[in-house]
Formats: sequence, structure tokens, C-alpha cells
Amino acid sequence: MKPGTMLNPVPVVLVSCAADGKQNLITIAWTGIVNSEPPTTYISVRKSRYSHELIRRSGEFVINLATESIAEKVDFCGVRSGRDVDKFAECGFTPVPSDQVSAPLVAESPVNLECVVRDVIEYPSHDMFVAEIVCVHGNKNLFGETGRFCLEEAGLIAYSHGEYFGLKPRPLGRFGYSVMKPKTCRRIRREQRNSRKRR
Repeated sequence: MKPGTMLNPVPVVLVSCAADGKQNLITIAWTGIVNSEPPTTYISVRKSRYSHELIRRSGEFVINLATESIAEKVDFCGVRSGRDVDKFAECGFTPVPSDQVSAPLVAESPVNLECVVRDVIEYPSHDMFVAEIVCVHGNKNLFGETGRFCLEEAGLIAYSHGEYFGLKPRPLGRFGYSVMKPKTCRRIRREQRNSRKRR
């Protein structure tokens, strides 16, 4: 195969942005975490996209995680231009004011990351907006009885080679499980079983 962007799967996120009284949504799959302290993320946006212009002007955006329940609308936001259509209205998404940035949150998303651009790295086709995560919102329905945020219950989706896929709600293991003591593994499995029964 010739060299290409074959790193798969990748996350699917709905990015909201706003500038000069205009707001928009764009679907992004080229995103990730680049640093932990301060928490730093990035999105790569094609230079010709309407959202690129809004993010350049405002220096802010919100990453809204995408789920199976809104997957078709998320796809729509990736193939239609905000120059031609109001995607919030067309898709029935609810814009909610953010705490620290001008771009709105998407209420239908289980997690919203408010981001402030700290650097822009220009490439031939896309620009990478490197941003600090300045505020995080999580759907209250995903918090368990112990206060644990149960993101595995959100129905998140990923993008792989041109198609969307739902993530399995049952994990293969947790970080470090390859070296975990058997007693700890049994305790964690017991806690997970009890948590599923309560739901």
C-alpha cells in the first residue's frame, strides 16, 4: 500500500465553534491528546472548511463526544457546510452556553471539552489547532452511585476506514491488567458485575 492516513480506528467528535455571532458544528476524526499537564488536545481541520475560519478568528472551540444515538446527525455535520445550513437547527442539536469559551456545548453529547487554542501548526492540507482543555462537562446520568463516571455506558462511536462503529460496552481489560494481581482482578470483576446488576 502507498503511504496514507491509515491509522484506524480514530475517535469521532463533534466540534462546535463560534465567531462574530455565527456558530457552527464540524465532525472531526483527526483529534487526540498531546499532553496531560496542562491537559492539551488538538484537532486538524482542512483549511477550506467554514469552521477553520471561525476557530482561527475566535481561538476557541468545544469538543463534544459522539454517540450511537446521534451518529447519523454527526455524519451530516461532516458532509454539509455551515456556510449553507444551520447545523444546530437542521439536526435538532441544543446549543448550551459554555463556562469559559464563546463556542456552545452540544447538550446531546455526554462529554464536552472547552478548549482554548494555544498554537496552530500549518500543514499543506490541514491546520492543527493545539488547544488547552480549560473545562470539562459530563452528563450527570453517567455518574454511578459511588460517583464514578461510567463513560462506557455512553455508547461512544469510532471511525475506521470510512465507517462508523459503536464501541463495545464491555472492556477487554483496564490499564495495567496484564500485570495485575489475581486477587485485584477478582475484586474488580466482582465490582463490575454488581454495578451492572444495579443498572
